[in-house]
Parts: sequence; structure tokens; C-alpha cells
Amino acid sequence: MEYESQTRTDMNAEIPAGYLSRPARAAALVLCAALLPLSHPAYAARKIDRKAVVTRHNPEIREGNLRGPMQVGNGEFAFGFDISGMQTFSDNANTMSNWGWYRFPLPQGQRPEDFRGAEWEAQGRMVRYDIPNPEQGALRDWMVRNPQRINLGRIGLVLIKDDGSRAGIGDLTDPVQRLDLWTGTATSRYSIDGREVVVTTVGHPEKDAVAVRIESEKVADGTVGISLRFPFPSNTEFGSAADWDSPGRHLTELSPGIHMASFHRQLDDTNYDVHVQWDAGAVLRRTQEHCYELIPATDAREISFVVCFDKIVGNAAVPTFAQTRSASARHWREFWEGGGAIDLSGSSDPRWHELERRVVLSQYVMAVNEAGSLPPQESGLVNNGWYGKYHHEMIWWHCTHYALWGRWKMASGMMEVFADNLATYRRKAAMQGYDGARWPKTIGDHAWWEWPLETTALLIWQQPHPIFYAELEYRQHPTRETLEKWRDVVFETADFMASYAHYDAAADRYVLGYPLQVVGENADPRTTVNPTFELSYWLTGLRIAGLWRERLGLPAKAEYGRVYDKLSPLPVQEGVYVSWENIEDMWTRYNWEHPALIGAYGMLPGDGVDIPTMERTLMKVHREWKLHETWGWDFPMLAMCAARLGKPEMAVDYLLDYPAFDFDACGLVGGGRAPSPYFPGNGGLLYAVAMMAAGWDGAPSGNAPGFPSKGWVVKHEGLHKAL
Repeated sequence: MEYESQTRTDMNAEIPAGYLSRPARAAALVLCAALLPLSHPAYAARKIDRKAVVTRHNPEIREGNLRGPMQVGNGEFAFGFDISGMQTFSDNANTMSNWGWYRFPLPQGQRPEDFRGAEWEAQGRMVRYDIPNPEQGALRDWMVRNPQRINLGRIGLVLIKDDGSRAGIGDLTDPVQRLDLWTGTATSRYSIDGREVVVTTVGHPEKDAVAVRIESEKVADGTVGISLRFPFPSNTEFGSAADWDSPGRHLTELSPGIHMASFHRQLDDTNYDVHVQWDAGAVLRRTQEHCYELIPATDAREISFVVCFDKIVGNAAVPTFAQTRSASARHWREFWEGGGAIDLSGSSDPRWHELERRVVLSQYVMAVNEAGSLPPQESGLVNNGWYGKYHHEMIWWHCTHYALWGRWKMASGMMEVFADNLATYRRKAAMQGYDGARWPKTIGDHAWWEWPLETTALLIWQQPHPIFYAELEYRQHPTRETLEKWRDVVFETADFMASYAHYDAAADRYVLGYPLQVVGENADPRTTVNPTFELSYWLTGLRIAGLWRERLGLPAKAEYGRVYDKLSPLPVQEGVYVSWENIEDMWTRYNWEHPALIGAYGMLPGDGVDIPTMERTLMKVHREWKLHETWGWDFPMLAMCAARLGKPEMAVDYLLDYPAFDFDACGLVGGGRAPSPYFPGNGGLLYAVAMMAAGWDGAPSGNAPGFPSKGWVVKHEGLHKAL
């Protein structure tokens, strides 16, 4: 695809004078944009038929072997299921939570506190980093794998054919599975030996529970039932987190009752309960260690049951199927009726339906997987990607969309990790000779140690993130309370950023690096300095931190202003930005992975950016980047840059027309270099679409400034501007 060069001159607004004296770059953003309206009132007032928008994208699946499961859940807990309506056939259908974690035993006599890492030179001094060293291989491996999320249990169906054998997935005739997004209710329908089976699956919005109803003649004759299996953690990455071959390493204690049973699970120091309740006669039997079957013993043609996973041992309150279904319907109706919405059905571009589908399904899967107490891992609650650990640099792509869609409350729980862990990462910064707090890259729940790796130790683009989140929340709630809530995190983050920048006296400038690893994680960290994205983000973070001092009535901090004024300019070669200052052969050796340099005026508002230079850069990236070797969030980032540069056709194409940015029938993102599923792609899409519809600081006036005027009719409400 080729695009004509077109630059909107009305984007070139000057930054108002403030406490920072750095000259405005040509791409300057409006400093006081937080006071501007958050959406276009004329369009916000329009009423969208939200139920019609949502339900026209209800997933319908007829294929038995999908790469990724359909799910129900509540952001803290998710239950994935295959075409059967349960976890009968697929290893991709798992049960995971934010509270289910496990630690394998430490190597004998070793502790994570004993990990020495390695010392590297950092601008003339030696600094210790959590980088692997040959003397501590076993400890390093343990720190990588621990803690990790666990598979809480597999709940499948017992399906018996007329000849007495167990049915396989190939024995299901004419399967069809539908998910009603408006109520969060899935219905799976198929036949076995000519007899229909209908399975209804629904998750509870407040309890970590899944409710199931089975309707079939097979219920009455006892040839359909429930299978419950409990695994040991697998210690493998990207899998189901289930080891079925180590029965002696964990305990399952059964406590039967009337129409119910409780299972106490003990995996060394990890303990939780599983409660099962059913509404008709049934026989519960143990088939082997950690494996049970619940077979109906009733003349009725249906049976319902509820399985509740509980981190609180001894808490046996289990809702009924009807209560769960009612609670789910209420929850999802409130979800869809609240927050933002977008309707593209008036568009003549035939791709409107697919873009709207991606938007609707992304909202659902993010609410199921990524609205809990912890920042999400890249694969949400689908599998054990990266051993279940979350990535601090990716929180932006998982969570910022909640602010633009008016659902910031759904991100508030996970944002507590910054205040909760501030002291830990203040100590880390001090140990390395810096002020403030240095935020980690990859980490697990209730663990202070990072994944020991060169990249994790040296990545820096996550450092300004908390300032960005604080600003998003302040725009939602511009109160003293918000300022006080975030003040320590904002200032400790900015203190580190100012301290990290190295003063080059000979050139009278501040430098980022060395060592550092860039966003694309494909540089030589020992020599890399001044990456484009990170330089722009440093300016944005320090500028906003200064604004927060003003809001709190505090004097300007000289260190912030000094670094801001003299930070190195974004590096340019032959009229275009390059990924870092001293790069060689960029467009042949480094034109893969994340094209993060364009994120400085897309994901970010453009501090330090010259718009004509960025326009030339985007066009060169478009022509020469290996876009098949990228990750899901790269395409929304490209779309946001194109939108800011006045290229809306290009922006839409990036969201729809590339195989490396693929959405399956359930709305899960795959393609490119990313393991599937890859939720930053979903979050990125939602942020980009909201930005293209509601605008951004300094955007041209009018509705949907990031969408083409030809072929697209964008009706939206409740959306907020991007920075």
C-alpha cells in the first residue's frame, strides 16, 4: 500500500510556557490539554443501540480444534472451554486466576537474596545488574520459573457412546457453540449417536466460579456426566500449567456432602479449595488419584452444577446455577451499558464489520482476563505464558485503554502494584547508584526479584509508565485525592529518570545509556545510547511530573528541568528518525521487531518530535519494515502514529489488513512473532480506536479525527481523549 504525503499543519501547536525552558519542538503537544473536553459533546450525546452493536458480534464456532478457547470469567478468574462447553478435549482450555501461584523448591541452600548477577560498566562506573552469571545457573533458573501461575483444575464432560466407549471430539455431530456477549452465557450444542446434548456455560462475576447446565436424554440414562481432574504445576512455559504425571507431589482431599462435595488442594505451600454443587441426583466417584467423575442418577433430562474455586480455605458458600446465570446477565449488561461505545454500522467501507467485531470482542476478552488485582501476563488467564509473570513495560498496552473507554476502575486494582512495591524498587535504584525507584520488567506475584536476564535488567522504557497512568487517572478524576494517591510514585519515578540520565560535559547534554536495551530488544546494550522512543518518553514523563508539582503547589524541581532542557535530541539519519543514536545499517539489520521509533508520536504525544521528520520516518517504516516479524501491539502503535500525522486511511489499514495482527473467532490476537494469545494486541486496538474516534491533545476539531472521512461513519459515546 502506498500513501501520499500529507501533513496537517494544525497539529503544530506550541507548548505554552511553563517551568521547563526547553524549546518547543515542531511536534509539540498542548501542555494544559487535561483541561480540554474529553470527547466531542455533539457526538457523545447520541445514543447508540449498544445491545445491537454487541450482539451482532456474538461468536459462533463450529470448528472443534480452535487454537484458543472460548472463556467466561471476571478479570480475576477465567475458565476456558472447548467445543464441548467444558474442558473435555483441548489442552488450551484452562482454569486460571490471579491468586493461584506456586513456587517450586529452591536449590539446596540457596535463596533469591543470594543472587549476585553481574557488574557492567555504566558510563564510567560499575553497576550491578540481575544478569545471569555462570556460578549461579540453578538459582537463576529457579528465579525465572518462580513463582508461576497454576492450573486450578480441569472440568470436562464424561460422554459415553451407545457402545459404551468414550466419545472423542470426532464423535460430536454438527457441533455449534455460541456466546451471548450481552449476558456472558455460552451455549454448546451437538449430537452423539443421534442424541442431542446442550451445554450452557456461564461464569460468576464476583466469585471464582463456573456454572454449567446439561440438557439431554443422556442425562437420564447416565451416559453423560462431569469429570474433575486436578494437576500438579508443570514448570513449563506457555503451556497448560498442568503436570498430570506427578500424582505423588500434591494432595487432593475429598469432603462429600448432600448434592455437594469439597476438595481441598495442597501443593506444598499453596492451598485452595474447590467446591462442587449440583441440583439433582448424582453419584460422585474417584476414578484415580486426583480424578473424579460425577454421573447423574436421575430420571430428569437435565442437571446443573456449579464449581467454585476459592483461595480462602473452608469457605463453602456456592451459588446455584440460576444465581450465577442471573448475576452474569446483570454484570455484563451493566458492563456494556457503561463506559464507552462505538458504532460503525453506518460506514460504507465493507471492513467496518470486522473492525467493530475486533473492538467488541476485545472488550469482552480483556474484561474476562485482565480486570483483576494484578497486572496481566501477556497471555492473560489463558495459559502459562512467561510462567505466568507480568511485564511492567506491557502494562501500558494491557490497561491504558480502560481510561479512554471510561472504565478506569477496572484497572485500579492492578495499579496498586506501584505504591505497594515502591520501597522495593527504591532500594533497587539506590543499590545501582540512582535516585528514586527503578521499576522492573518481568516479575511474579509476591516476588521482589526479576526474571534474571540481560534484557529484563537493562530495559528502561517501562520507567515513565506510572507517570502516564497517573495522568490518565487525573484526567478521569482531577482531584486532590488523585494527586495525593499518585504523588510518591510520580516523583520517585521522575527522580530516577532524572538521575539515570548521564551528563556528557563535553557535549553539554544528557544521555540515556549505556548500557540499556531498547524497546525492540535487539540492540547491543553495552554500546547503545539515546533511543528515540525512550528520549521522547523521558521528556513526556519529566514534563508531566513537573506539572504534578505545580498542581500540588510544590516548587519546580531543578533536576527535572535541567535534564529536560539538555536531554539529547531524538537521533536522525538522512532525514528520518532512527531507533538509537549510534545505529548502523538500521534499515537492513534492525528493521524487524517493534518499530518503536514511530511510537514517539503515536503511543506518546510527541515531546521532542519534529512532525515532518516523523512523517518521513513513518513512510520509510511502512515501506521497509518487516511487518510480519512484529508483535500484536505494533499495529495499533503504527495506526496511532498515522492518525496523528493526518493519514487516517493508513491508520485503519494497520488495524485490519495485516496477517501478523490476526483476531480469531473468540477475539484472541495471534500472528507475527507473538505467542498466541497476545492480549497487548487487544488492548492496543482498543486504545487506538478510542483515540481515532474521540481524538487526542491537539487533534483537529470534528468527530473521529483519526478515521477517514470517506467510507466511514463513526458514532461514539463515552470515549475520552488520548494524551
